Amino acid sequence: MADFPATVDLQIADHVAVVTINRPDARNAVDASVANGLAAALDEVESRPDVSVGILTGAGGNFCAGMDLKAFVRGEVVRLPDRGFAGVTQFVSRKPWIAALEGYALAGGFEIALWADLIVATVDTKVGLPEVKRGLVANAGGLVRLPRQMPSRIAAELVLTGDIVPASQLQPFGIVNRLVAAGQALEEARQIALKIASNGPLAVAASKRVLQESIDWPRAEMFERQNEITLPVFASADAKEGASAFAEKRAPVWRGE
Repeated sequence: MADFPATVDLQIADHVAVVTINRPDARNAVDASVANGLAAALDEVESRPDVSVGILTGAGGNFCAGMDLKAFVRGEVVRLPDRGFAGVTQFVSRKPWIAALEGYALAGGFEIALWADLIVATVDTKVGLPEVKRGLVANAGGLVRLPRQMPSRIAAELVLTGDIVPASQLQPFGIVNRLVAAGQALEEARQIALKIASNGPLAVAASKRVLQESIDWPRAEMFERQNEITLPVFASADAKEGASAFAEKRAPVWRGE
């Protein structure tokens, strides 16, 4: 496993990777060290065949307060080429990611969460895109992802007011998959991750790709484009293994091929 800065931790068990932003004294705000550490951690997860799912979380009771404004003033680079803010928000991963939110998930921190495929938050979690209050804009995904993931007028209110709101307020709009008690976000995310990790990795990767890319597909081309991605899965050894395991009433042994 690669070496990571002290500001980012990576733990792997049961085919699940947990990546933790570890700057609790700064509410896990992103400086150059965090950005480079997260980029390295995501690369590690992406390259490892023994990892099926990733979880992103934060240490010390907060997810991430966004960009470290002091680091910004110092000129630290927190947006990496082709990877976006924190080395995350423009990164394309074949594997599913779950954001486990505690405490504050603000500005770029909330945008990191919006990058993930699923979000688990607690009843105490506060989210928001307050960039406009600092003369900045939420261009790490907030402006383009939020209105695709919830009603556009609700998204506009969050963006234009910069208000910070309870995550529970956004659950009815589908931003949050699970809402749990304080301190339980990571464990809930882990339970979801274990369910995903028990499935065929080729099937999961193809399904994720179609879910993400098909938003922009013309209706007339949807099934043709989908079939290009999904039909190879039906011809895979894993597909045969899945069917055999079902017939034999045993757990499948996936090979990812």
